[in-house]
Amino acid sequence: MQNNILVSIIIPCFNDAKYIEQAVNSALNQTYAYKEIIVVDDGSNIETKAVLQKLRPTITKLITQENQGQSVARNAGISESKGEYILVLDSDDFFEPSFCEKAVLALEDINRKIVACHIVRWVDEKKIDEYHNKGGDLKVLMLSNQATGSVMFRKEDFFKIGGYDESMRKGFEDWEYYIRLLKNGGLLHIIKEPLFNYRMRTDSTTSKANSIKYELLNYIYGKHRDLNIAYFDVFVQHLLSRIEKEEIEKIKNTQRLEFIIGKMMLKPLRWVKSLIR
Repeated sequence: MQNNILVSIIIPCFNDAKYIEQAVNSALNQTYAYKEIIVVDDGSNIETKAVLQKLRPTITKLITQENQGQSVARNAGISESKGEYILVLDSDDFFEPSFCEKAVLALEDINRKIVACHIVRWVDEKKIDEYHNKGGDLKVLMLSNQATGSVMFRKEDFFKIGGYDESMRKGFEDWEYYIRLLKNGGLLHIIKEPLFNYRMRTDSTTSKANSIKYELLNYIYGKHRDLNIAYFDVFVQHLLSRIEKEEIEKIKNTQRLEFIIGKMMLKPLRWVKSLIR
């Protein structure tokens, strides 16, 4: 194993005083020795800035900028990095100590462009479940995101494709970035161990993105129209499968007791309304 490759751990942070210290500590505690830690303060509040100043002696570099979103913050941190490999870590999440070591080993396979792992999901301070992404090639990734925003990749690949799309400030920017990373071949590799801890928060970028997902999907599908055409049959089958699942779920809901009772209660009201017309 090549154990002298420098890994740059990039941690964008916006108003995350509660969790940023745990994220930084998870980077510091990686068993992989050759690393630097760069935190990008993306226009955080006074409380978060105070925590970042306390952490400053423990990290390699603190970059401060006005709030411009995760894509700009990640690009800024990576542009200032010295490592050959990049590990992006969101400020409210944390890795288990062995992730870096195992991800560097995984990237020895030149065909692997992105390395992620199994995920432990948290709500508040409670572990909820363990989630397994599939990984795979572009055909798989075009249908759905198979990784969180926190993954490892080569810096040379980052510069080849122009980094994260800075116009995407509402979410899904990591998925769009991964699509471009695999556009000319390569794999998203999943380490089959729960080495990443992901916080499910109602105020997170991911939660906000899911509330406007059709707007974001429209942007991604439009930007990569050529890929949708190249994988037309697979893409159509995927959409039809999603519609079918939604229809099945809709039928199930109409057969639930609550729905039937509600329909019976509304029936006389609708009859009265029809008389008034």
